[in-house]
Amino acid sequence: MKVVVPSQLRGYTAGQAEVEATGATLDAVFDDLDRRFPGFRFRVIDEQRRLRRHILVFLGEHRTDDLDTPVLGHQTVTIVGALSGG
Repeated sequence: MKVVVPSQLRGYTAGQAEVEATGATLDAVFDDLDRRFPGFRFRVIDEQRRLRRHILVFLGEHRTDDLDTPVLGHQTVTIVGALSGG
């Protein structure tokens, strides 16, 4: 499946904005990404196995925070880095 990578994480993907990954769940997709791009998972998921506060994940058009969400091969996973400031 296609994974859209936000600009702040592209240092882990050699600058690629889109990468391919496999997995039956979002958790498995992030495991696959971490195998291919070491350190990627830690930047997205914390030690309690939750998405970090500044990360949003969309499966197709639907936002999800549940890493156990099933993923179909034709779906796109979009990772969005939330912006903050004042």
